[in-house]
This record gives sequence, C-alpha cells and structure tokens, in this order.
Amino acid sequence: MKSFIVLMTACCLLMLSCSKPLVFQSYDLLITNATIIDGTGVPAIEGSILINNGIIQQFGNIDTTRVRASQKINAAGRVVTPGFIDTHSHGNPLETPRFDNFLAMGSTTISLGMDGSSPGADDVASWMNEVERAGTGPNILHFTGHNTLREIVEAPRESGLDSVYIEQMKSLLTKALQTGSFGLTTGLEYDHGSFSDLTELAELAKPVAEAGGLVMSHLRSEDDDKIVAAIRELINQARLSGADVHISHLKIVYGNDRRRAESVRNLMQEARNEGIRITADLYPYTASYTGLSILFPDWALPPNDYQEAAQNRRNELFSYVRNRVNARNGPEATLFGTGLWAGFTLAEVEEYLERPFENILIQDFGPEGTSAAYFVINEQAMRLFLTDPYVMISSDGSPTMHHPRGYGTFAKMIRKFVIDDELLTLEDAVYKMTGLPAGTLGISDPDIAGIPRGLIREGFAADILIFDPENVVDLATYEDPHQYAEGFDWVFVNGTAVISDSEKNDRKPGIVIRRITHK
Repeated sequence: MKSFIVLMTACCLLMLSCSKPLVFQSYDLLITNATIIDGTGVPAIEGSILINNGIIQQFGNIDTTRVRASQKINAAGRVVTPGFIDTHSHGNPLETPRFDNFLAMGSTTISLGMDGSSPGADDVASWMNEVERAGTGPNILHFTGHNTLREIVEAPRESGLDSVYIEQMKSLLTKALQTGSFGLTTGLEYDHGSFSDLTELAELAKPVAEAGGLVMSHLRSEDDDKIVAAIRELINQARLSGADVHISHLKIVYGNDRRRAESVRNLMQEARNEGIRITADLYPYTASYTGLSILFPDWALPPNDYQEAAQNRRNELFSYVRNRVNARNGPEATLFGTGLWAGFTLAEVEEYLERPFENILIQDFGPEGTSAAYFVINEQAMRLFLTDPYVMISSDGSPTMHHPRGYGTFAKMIRKFVIDDELLTLEDAVYKMTGLPAGTLGISDPDIAGIPRGLIREGFAADILIFDPENVVDLATYEDPHQYAEGFDWVFVNGTAVISDSEKNDRKPGIVIRRITHK
C-alpha cells in the first residue's frame, strides 16, 4: 500500500511538471552560429550572443531553445567582434551626424578634438548636448585641444608664457574634464602649439592626470632625425605631470632605416619600465595628410608675416621650399587634397603650369593655401610598429578629407595585414581596434564610461560587427578617397543596426560618451 501511494504521488508530480508551461526569456536580438572574437586577443570561440536594451546579456554556449528574440541573425561562416574604436578621428557631427564613412568600415566609436584643435572648448557641455540632440551614427568621445585653449585665452604666440595664461587654460581644461572630456590633445607642429615649451605642457597635463584622463600628442616632429627628441619631450611631460600619454599617428617621415623604428619602440618601452604609461596609434597608409604649412620655414609662418618673408627673403624661401619638397620624396609625392588641384600631384601641376613647383607653392598657395597627402612614411617602420603590443589603430580621417584613410583604415587592416600579408592574426588585429583602444581610453571600465564597451562581455554595450573577413575590402584610393568600405554585413551601435545585411539606413543611435571623473 505504501509503495502504491508513493508511485501515485510521483505520477501526480510528473503530470504537474509536464503541464507547467515552459518559461521563455525575451530579447531584442539573438545571434547564432557565430565565431566570436571578444576583443581581448584570445582565440575565437563558437557560440551565440543575446542582446537586450542595447546591452550584451549573454554570449557563448547558450540554450537558444528557451529564448525568444525580436530579431534573429544566423552568423554561420562569419565572425562577430566588438565595433572598432577610432582613437584619432576628425569631423563635425553637426554637419555629418551619421558619419557613414566610419560606420561602413566598422568604426562604432570615434574620438574628436585631435591635434590640439577641439570643438566647444569654452563650453563643452553645450556642445555635447547639441550633438546629442542632433543625433549621431557612432558614439563620440571628446578631447580638449591645447591650441584651442591658447586661442581662447588669447595667449601670445611665444614660449615661456606668463603663468596667468597657463592658469586660465588649466581652468578651462579642468571644467571640460569635469564635463566629460577624455583629456588633452596637442598639435605641436601647428600654430599655437609650436610655441609651447615643456613647462607649459607639463602644467596643462597636471589636471588631466588628476582626472585620470589621457594626453594625446601630435608630436613636435615626426621627421626621421627629430622623432626621438619629440617622443622624449612627451615622456618628460608625463614624468613631470603624472599623466598617461599617447602618441597620435605614430610614423617616421622620410626615414629608411629600420633601426630608427626600433629605437623609437625601445624608448617607449624604457619609459614603461620606469612606470610611465605611454601608448600610440597609427593609420596603415604610407601618406600623411595635412596643410602646406609643413613645407614652409618657421620664419614664414605665424606670428611672422608671410608676405613680408616672401618679399624680403625671396631667394632663401624658394631654396628652403625646394629642398624641403625634394627631401620629402619630391613633387611627385605631394598630392593636393582640396581646392582647384585636388587629386593632382605637385609634379603634375608643375608640368601643366610650366613653372617650378617652389614658385607655385609660394606664389599660388602659400602655407595656408590648401591641404595635401604626402607620400613620406616608411612602410617598414609602420609594419614594425603594427606588431607592437601597445600600438593600436586609428584613421586620422574624416568624411571630407581627401585621403583614403577616412574611409578605408579598419577594412584595410583586415584586408592587407590579416588576409593578404598575414602580419597579424585576426584576433590580434581586432584587439588593436577594440580592446586595446577601449582600455587606453578607459571606456571598457564602467567606473569611467558608465556602460563599458570595446569587448564582447555581459553588461557591455552592444557595439557589434558581423562579417566574413574574406569579404572585407577597402575601396578608397588616393584618386577617389570617398568610397565606402565593404564587407561589414551588420554594424550595431548600442544594439541598433546602422548597417543591416549590408544596407545602410538613417538611424543615429550613437551617444556622446562622457568620462566619469572621480578625482
């Protein structure tokens, strides 16, 4: 009898459990059959990803039979990675808010305010609010420009500034950092920045160190014979201030000795051994892009009067510009990027106008005349830097710049350096475009960024790419630089698709990421 009661009880319990409805969890997006590269550099894993409210909820081995999702994507044959993070970008989000050039090459977060020039430096909060109201395709980080600070306080174009100017700049910078700016950028080859000395640079880096931010530097020179001294200056800025420092678009200009790149890499490692945090980024092209002022002597640039220099030191100016261009691989290596001659080399313009190129530069353009691409970067040095564990990828590009890096950088990293040349594994390349920049900027830390991003992790923002690496291609060229990259099938920003099955849309789910300052 007892056995019968036990048996009946068991049967009743079984019937009750069978009649109980299955509990399904609901999500916005389920990605299945994915090869997941998480952004840390470790080998890929196979699995699924669940996303809800713009946040990664689960990833890896998931029982998808108990999942309901508004959208499902079968990623078989493709990889899923974090969205790429561009540590050095240009552009105006109020003019081109979608930034399709960045999104099409997989960049879901960009950094603005580079090379010492920044928007909204006197009222960063208002600028951030205006950008958010307008909406943006990718997420945006703000940096405060040193040159812009100098202009706002009307500092004289000279070194050894009176402490009054420096304190005014520090006050503006501190306010920007408290608002959410991620740090300070310098443009030491450009007007205003070129006049600063180490004392000024170290003082301005101190509030950045106190806030836990980052100093990004366009070095005083990238020339082969000057770059070591320029990096030493940045290291000294870090040493005197305690700030973390970062070299923007690391390169060696017209230097053909690999040993120079090795000495640069060793110098950076020596600083790290001392306890200084120094990192760098680069773009994978052999041409730089900037204004023509880089071809002119200091005595023909502000605060000096260019017209007076051109008239009173004519022969000296002609000789300097001629020698400078020839030292930078000749007129064939200068490609105009804006204005009437955009897309033509200086040599082609010289041939058409039947005048010496130095005459054209001095009389037709001047140092402020236009911008150009300069084929002066040593590729062997670039390849050496690419394999350095502290060097990440940036585009230094924009939607309007006449240089292919603004449309092709991240796609080229995969196409050329992973698929074609096999210089890097896909996991290593993804790390240089996601986890490494996220950690350097601090946005993988919830205490700094609120919602962390840059990795495939539970609780991280769903900035995600789905693509077949073999299909990724950079189409932008120097002759036709505004061609979108192809191959990124799905691009998500904060869980919203900005590219769906290779088709662009008009969504703007990006945010201005405000740095949380605890100090």
